[in-house]
Amino acid sequence: MLRRVTPDSIVLWLVTSRPQQARVWLLPEDESRPPLAGLPDTPPARLTEHLAIPLGTHAWLMLLEAHAESPMPADCAIAYELALSEREDTADSSAAPQDGDWHGIAEWGPEICYPGEPLPRFRLPAKLTRIAHGSCRKPHHGLSDKEAERVCANASDSAPEGPAGDGLVALDHWLSERRTTPPEWPEVMLFTGDQIYADDVAGPMLGAIDQVIERLGLPEETLLGAEVSDSRELRQHPSHLYHRPQLLPDMPANEGLAASFFGAKRKPIFTSTGADNHLIGLSEVVAMYLLVWSDVPWAALGVELEDPSALEGHDEATRERHAREARHLARFRAGLGQVRRLLANVSSLMIFDDHDVTDDWNLSAAWEKAAYGNPFSRRIIGNALTGYLLCQGAGNAPRALGELLEQASELFTDAHADTETAPEGHFDVERQEALIARLERCERWDYQLETTPALIVADTRTRRWRSERKLSHPSGLMDWEALCELQQRLVEQRAVVLVSPAPVFGVKLIETIQKLFTFAGKPLMVDAENWMAHQGAASVMLNIFRHSRTPRHFVILSGDVHYSFAYDVRLRHRRSSPHIWQITSSGIRNRFPVGLLDVLDRLNRWLYAPRSPLNLLTRRRNMRITPRRHDAASHGERLLNACGIGLVDLDAKGRPIAIRQLTTEGREVHFVPRR
Repeated sequence: MLRRVTPDSIVLWLVTSRPQQARVWLLPEDESRPPLAGLPDTPPARLTEHLAIPLGTHAWLMLLEAHAESPMPADCAIAYELALSEREDTADSSAAPQDGDWHGIAEWGPEICYPGEPLPRFRLPAKLTRIAHGSCRKPHHGLSDKEAERVCANASDSAPEGPAGDGLVALDHWLSERRTTPPEWPEVMLFTGDQIYADDVAGPMLGAIDQVIERLGLPEETLLGAEVSDSRELRQHPSHLYHRPQLLPDMPANEGLAASFFGAKRKPIFTSTGADNHLIGLSEVVAMYLLVWSDVPWAALGVELEDPSALEGHDEATRERHAREARHLARFRAGLGQVRRLLANVSSLMIFDDHDVTDDWNLSAAWEKAAYGNPFSRRIIGNALTGYLLCQGAGNAPRALGELLEQASELFTDAHADTETAPEGHFDVERQEALIARLERCERWDYQLETTPALIVADTRTRRWRSERKLSHPSGLMDWEALCELQQRLVEQRAVVLVSPAPVFGVKLIETIQKLFTFAGKPLMVDAENWMAHQGAASVMLNIFRHSRTPRHFVILSGDVHYSFAYDVRLRHRRSSPHIWQITSSGIRNRFPVGLLDVLDRLNRWLYAPRSPLNLLTRRRNMRITPRRHDAASHGERLLNACGIGLVDLDAKGRPIAIRQLTTEGREVHFVPRR
């Protein structure tokens, strides 16, 4: 995976089956340069970061940061070569890898190159001009036959995926048609949350995870405070598949851990959240990442989706559910080769949202008290954060997270060393708990790219502004200190692209419904978390937009909500109002219930039109919010309910000149400004 890219460096993330040495070449393209027939004869780039972590007996995570000798040229295609050698470093120079020992991409991974290209290629811009962004990629998402029939009536005959497909496959298809015109390529792909669904795992996917753990030799772990002693016993327990909530401890206080943390809550408006196969162990989380980002583990390890023996003792309804999920996952797996190719050719940056850890993660102080107060649930959260650190956060800002990465490396290295005397490695309990304690205190998940305009990615999950009135009320998405730090980053910037996983300016009707459930004491039933749900966080955030020294152009990129929209926002009663654009793209592979969103969209247009007096009752009363229509609308809809990924084009001043959604149905939907 190509991760963070700057004018003088790139970060590469990969997993190999054996320990490797690496060399990286950065090769700006020249029309007169012939295609490479082998490894370049020029010196490789300088590696300042070469982290190799033994995830298991047959799995090694490598994080490489390669620096060019001089800044790379902008606005042209840049190829990179990654050569690997299995020979170990030794003091004997004669045993060091020789030229014939190095194997380039043409040998170990030609499928990550587009047809006719010998190497992966990306574009480094002088300014940010095109950004791909999206969130919510649920592997087993699918539509019922009735929903699919309704949606497919408007689908293109050339649809790469279909209505419940993978937005990353759609983007790969779109990019493959433009390989001869690098100025059209997106410079960066932003994943704005829910890259995995750790809390909502299909039964066949959990079976695939078990196979990966066994065949790669991923470590086992002791589970504190659980009915099962360790992860091996967990996989052998009758509740392992489809009944994991039964393993939770009884916590009668408040709503109980089973209800607030794992419960498959019925939601009157949104779809149900199923936690029957919630990931628990760290090796389960690592295996999940490998399975959702690449086709290689599926093929190389012979992973199967259908396992009749795993369903012994389950009823007919569970068997039918398992078969349905297997069908959806088979379609997901079929596109993973294209996903792997896309991730190797476009720089990707990521930030977590709740499903990367668990639904409603840190939603309220009451939730935090229940979840972190029990050693078992605390371990589950910590394992998900460890997985995020290794598989997502490491590629965003390796230096900022260096100490945590080193501590995680020691945890895995120690477990790997244990395999010399035991059939499988086993995490040391004290090391694992110490790492989790540091992860809980980490305040470096957010980051910034010094691009033009500046790209700032906010952490809206771990530094919450807890409600002082009632512990069960939703917390603010960022606390006062975090918001002050954000404002300092914004000072004197002329334009900024701000990533907030949840929209700052959301759909007012839905936020009103969430507010009513909060007043009724049931915020968890409707995921009642949005920027306006907490008075303190909302006031500070809105005041940032009013500050005279913050940017004149704000582009806010968000996801989370399983539908897409675009708003133009201005301050009321201000001649010098900044220009604010709220652009939401969701989901990459998830969507709102077909039909329900149309009703909510229509009601929202009636009740909260820009001139409606009901706007005066909201916290955004001093903001004029104008929703954009999209050109796929048949009745003036503002909300787009389709799997896909967003594309935003920026002009020289950082203003969006085109806002599009590439859907898996083969459409390119434009959000059109109101005239």
